[in-house]
Amino acid sequence: MLKYSSLVLLGACCYGILSVIVKLAYKQGFTVSEVIGSQYLFGFLFILVPFLFSKKSFSLKDALYLAFAGTTTSLTSILYGKSLETIPASIAVVLLFQFTWIGMIIEAIANRKLPSKEKLIAIITLFIGTILAGGGSMNTLLTLDPTGIMFGLLSAISFAFFIFVSGRVSVHLPSITRSFLMTSGAFLFLLFVLSPNFIVNGSLGDGLWKYGSLLGLFGVLLPVLLFSIGTPKIGAGIATILGAAELPTAIIASVVVLNEYVSTIQVFGVLLILLGIAVPQLTHLKVRNAKRKEFESIT
Repeated sequence: MLKYSSLVLLGACCYGILSVIVKLAYKQGFTVSEVIGSQYLFGFLFILVPFLFSKKSFSLKDALYLAFAGTTTSLTSILYGKSLETIPASIAVVLLFQFTWIGMIIEAIANRKLPSKEKLIAIITLFIGTILAGGGSMNTLLTLDPTGIMFGLLSAISFAFFIFVSGRVSVHLPSITRSFLMTSGAFLFLLFVLSPNFIVNGSLGDGLWKYGSLLGLFGVLLPVLLFSIGTPKIGAGIATILGAAELPTAIIASVVVLNEYVSTIQVFGVLLILLGIAVPQLTHLKVRNAKRKEFESIT
């Protein structure tokens, strides 16, 4: 449990680095379409290499299911990028992180079972921590562009579905195969929705390749692979909670790399998020230790 939870946690931290890389790319004058497009281009190329040397055994049905499931990753990037066009980043990231409770609802509906008390406590803690980590700025929602708010909430729904399908679709296939097919679907969907001009307009040679390769590594290859390995083992509910590690990572990276200011309330929010992430893991350890002691007493 802890091993696979650590993999999902690492995948979430990879997502947290993206905002800093994207901001640096924007400072160089690259557009949203160019940045997101290069991210999935390099992500596809990175996962293609190990896939070519792996054992390939999957049906057309598996390929279609995983390709469709992969569209949730690129769709999340598009929707989040659209929300950033009209509302502040601090609000957009808070809206994105509503995937924590949305993911819990999706899992409850799919399993026809209410979340455990520990998960509910974790989600409430994460919800409060997320608002505080965003600067406590949810009070200004009514004054913002409703279109931007809608796109932000849709990105949360899309990301929640990505975590859910990572643990449900064609889990019998090797992780490399699943990751490649999901990334292929994400890349093809992106080329269909956005313009592929960045491939031929010279922006890659002008420096976009540096940001695209980093985004492809930390935003496509590693998280998709790590979620593909870990989520089927721990379940979508725990994976959703661990996914909240993205926000603290983003804040820490912004402070270290971009020298952005973080208030005391944001620090407190980050600590609450870390507490919310730890609750299910501590509960699992407690249950496992109790079972071990019971077994030892019997033997």
